[in-house]
This record gives sequence, structure tokens and C-alpha cells, in this order.
Amino acid sequence: MKPVLPYPFIQIAGICDSAEADLVIRCGVPALGFPLRLAVHREDLTEDEAARIIASLPAPSFGVLITYLDKARDIDAFCRKLGSRHVQLHGDVSRGELAELRRLDPELLVIKSLIVRGENESGLQREVADLADVVDAFITDTYDPATGATGATGKLHDWRISANLVAISPRPVILAGGLKPDNVYDAIARVHPAGVDAHTGVEGPDGRKDEALVRCFADEARRGFADLVH
Repeated sequence: MKPVLPYPFIQIAGICDSAEADLVIRCGVPALGFPLRLAVHREDLTEDEAARIIASLPAPSFGVLITYLDKARDIDAFCRKLGSRHVQLHGDVSRGELAELRRLDPELLVIKSLIVRGENESGLQREVADLADVVDAFITDTYDPATGATGATGKLHDWRISANLVAISPRPVILAGGLKPDNVYDAIARVHPAGVDAHTGVEGPDGRKDEALVRCFADEARRGFADLVH
């Protein structure tokens, strides 16, 4: 059975080992992101380690593979190998490849990135219109021109663009890019996303997730989503 994207979707990405996974679960965060097969960043753990952690996650927690792979058969094989039913695609994946991925594995939940690169809002709106029927959700994130990274940049983008994408998208839109405990409430209030994602914004100076920051981020996110309903 195909998983359903929970509302609100709260994700902490960049899990580096089982201890960090346990920390995130203790803080009440359901979605754990595992960046692998990347074009820019160094991977935090091996694929075998990620597979073991994903297999051990207690419900309702689940693992999300985050990757730059752009071919349907490669993505399908990767998800099956690691045992994940959720994938977040940050590469330049064509509509044809996304349609083929859906044919190969109709029960895979696919989140497609929408990368804000300055003034490219019209292009992102066209992407939403073109891809909405072959993905399950979108995630907005920030481009870093210095590194070429399209995720885990720690950089904010113009939330007005994300809010406009939320307004036109028939699919849920998750907000990422520079989110941290002290701005996630305001981000939710301004963008009205279906979920939020943090990576570097909840890490300490050693590059590991800081439990106080993760807990505060999750609490502030839940408060923000609760206030949207009222």
C-alpha cells in the first residue's frame, strides 16, 4: 500500500547514524531524511548503514531517501535496495522519467524539489503544472550558487515565491531552505506549507544534530501548523 504524506510533514534531514535517528525520534519528528548518491555534498553514512536504520524505525517514523539520481530505473532500484517507500528527488528529473518511476513502483511516494534560484518563479510554476500528476508532493529549497547545491545549503530564499507555489499547487508543498527553530513558526505563518524540513539549522558546531535545537524546531513547527488551523 502506498504511504500517505502526513500532515503536518516535519522532517529532519542528514541523519548520520542510529544515535542521531534515536535523537530525532525522541523529539517527536516522524520523517528522517537520508541524503545519498549526491552530486555535491559528502554523504553522512553508507547505504548499508542507512538501510539498517530505515528498517529499524518504529512507526510512525519513516525514512526518506534524498538523492540527485535522475533516471527512473536507478531511483527504483535505489529505493528497493534501501527499503524506503519515500524518496525526495533534488536532481533535474524529467516528466518522462517521473512517469516511468510511477509505472515501475506505483506505491513509492515521490517528493520533487522546486529549487528557488532568485527570480525563477515563473519557471517553478510551470514545473508544478507539468509534474503535479506524476509526483505526490513538492519541496521548495534554496540554490547555492557558490557550491551548486540544491539542498542542505542553510540559505533562505524569498518565502513569497514558496507561498505563491503553495497557492497554485494541487499537490502538498513542503518548505525547506535555511529553516531553524527561531524562524520556522514565521515561515509557516507566511507560506502555509504542508510541511517543513530542516538540516543544518538544527546542528551544533560539531555538525551533529543538537537535541535542544531539534526539539525546539519540532515544537515551533507544530505550534505554527496548529495556529494555521485556528
